[in-house]
Amino acid sequence: MDFFEKQFYHNSLGDWGIALLIIIGVVIATKLVIWFIKNVLKKLSAKTETRLDDLLVEMLEEPIIYIFALGGIWFALKRLVFPPDITDYIDKGFWFVVILAATWFIARLLIALIDEYLAPVIEKSDSDLDDQLLPIARKVIKYTIWTLGILIALSNVGFNVGAILAGLGIGGLALAMAAKDTVANIFGGVTIFTDKPFILGDRVKIGSYDGIVQEVGIRSTRIKTLSGTMLTVPNMKFTDGIIENISMEPSRKVTLNLGLTYDTPENKIQLAIDILKDIIANTKGTEENVLVSFNSFGDFSLGILFIYYITKGADILQVQTDVNMQILKRFNENKLNFAFPTQSILAQISKEG
Repeated sequence: MDFFEKQFYHNSLGDWGIALLIIIGVVIATKLVIWFIKNVLKKLSAKTETRLDDLLVEMLEEPIIYIFALGGIWFALKRLVFPPDITDYIDKGFWFVVILAATWFIARLLIALIDEYLAPVIEKSDSDLDDQLLPIARKVIKYTIWTLGILIALSNVGFNVGAILAGLGIGGLALAMAAKDTVANIFGGVTIFTDKPFILGDRVKIGSYDGIVQEVGIRSTRIKTLSGTMLTVPNMKFTDGIIENISMEPSRKVTLNLGLTYDTPENKIQLAIDILKDIIANTKGTEENVLVSFNSFGDFSLGILFIYYITKGADILQVQTDVNMQILKRFNENKLNFAFPTQSILAQISKEG
């Protein structure tokens, strides 16, 4: 018995042995907790209709095991006598690790909830933009939670978090100034995601450029112009510029100014108006709304204003072709002659002598 009474670093060997037995018991108990979670809690949660309890059990499994094991080790060490500074380090170290484990659990749970409930909704949406931004949002949430958790843990062990935040603020300000364009582009990408001025496949006009949106990234957007070239536009251009989404127009307005020769009689002008209205009424892909007007006496023609609308989703070029072909055909059949620039020169001849 004298052997166990021997002192070793402020504690008897018997006390060290008891602490060791407690730690061994904690390890065994941890194994039992793992078995209980896997074979009891998971089976019970699997029988319920909701997936929330399954996620809670799954995400809580590893953090709770670490907290349980650390709690047992802390309890074993608290039975021993140490100098005040060592005891203080043990207490602070325990709570530091517990807070990090809780942060780990919260981060895992939120990411799991996003993957379980938000990701399927986004996958069903027509836009691919939110699919690209979801991984970024997931990382932002994860890093934010871990940053807050670490700051809380550091504050509990005695660090001056205010000084740390001040240093991070100065460093962040310097970084923001150095990368202000990048930050502006990222916020532009977020604006595209939230406001949705366009989606992939839309035809848009920005400035003098006109094309189809091919890809939307967090920093830039790729647009394939009508001439076939690929245009890369920084996302900040969409926050301070005017965007015209041609694909979102309810219909395409087409305006034609037709000119007939000056020898066209009144009844032929009326016939031309009737023919234009009839063409739209019988052309697929056009709306019923049509405007036709004998609106001008030009320098070399009698002007007819012709406005019609192509329905959304119709082949714009094909509809225009069909309408124009009908105009050409029926005007020729009815001897309606298109005017072209002409001049009549009157010459006066004088005779001498």
